[in-house]
Amino acid sequence: MSVHALVAAVLQVVLTATGVPVPYADHAPAAPARVEPTTDGTQPQAAAGWGSVAPRWLGTRPLPDDPATGNGEVRPTPSVMRNRRWTLPDDVRMLPGSGFASKVVSPAPRRVVARSTWQPGCPVAATDLAWVRVTFWGFDAQRHTGELLVGSAVADDLVQVFRTLYRVRFPQERLAIARTYDPDAPSTGDGNETSAFVCRPSTGATYFSQHASGLAIDLNSFQNPYEKGDVVLPELASSYLRRDRVRAGMITPDGPVVRVFARIGWEWGGAWRYSKDYMHFSQNGL
Repeated sequence: MSVHALVAAVLQVVLTATGVPVPYADHAPAAPARVEPTTDGTQPQAAAGWGSVAPRWLGTRPLPDDPATGNGEVRPTPSVMRNRRWTLPDDVRMLPGSGFASKVVSPAPRRVVARSTWQPGCPVAATDLAWVRVTFWGFDAQRHTGELLVGSAVADDLVQVFRTLYRVRFPQERLAIARTYDPDAPSTGDGNETSAFVCRPSTGATYFSQHASGLAIDLNSFQNPYEKGDVVLPELASSYLRRDRVRAGMITPDGPVVRVFARIGWEWGGAWRYSKDYMHFSQNGL
């Protein structure tokens, strides 16, 4: 380690211990300390600035391809993302009120379906999708509103799921409708959405995913990555494969997220045997 790097490391430890935000060149200016929910939302605590503000380069650095996996190259998690707890701006207007709120439109309006990945040949008709808007808690301990496309038959059940997640203050970065799916597009490996409908095959397979029918949800994909062999998705999320180091936004086997999905009969990909999909819940367990 160079002298400059050693001095910087010592300075970071000292300032972190004293509660002073540490400035970094690749980090947006530190925000004031915020009150942040813990993983189960029951013990709010003060959050330091480091990790609570998205870096300027988020989503702009494509990874080189890994020829062995066909995905981006798996790289160590950047320091600012090892305890990731920022919330991105909402895509939809805030629902009225001060507590949990939801609105379901079924079938989903054509204009909403048009900005999704739906196309002819998907295993669900556009008229069998519902547009669901719900409020959720962000990592900034504020009320936010997000949107999902889901199968109409499960829309009411999923509203109850998000009602419970709101009650326990399980934090999420962003709830959004996936607008594109291009497996050949360069990956930045740093995305972190909660989303449902995506017309795509299952990871590593040729058959349609349950997402393609609106019968699966991924929550906080960065804090809850997918792992199988050398494959990690998102590719920069390997720090979160350490499931014993529980951080905000992570899903735990005995936590409220698994329990509330189990109540509607949905299974968790984090319990799979041959791979681990910690973000994933689906109606048929696949």
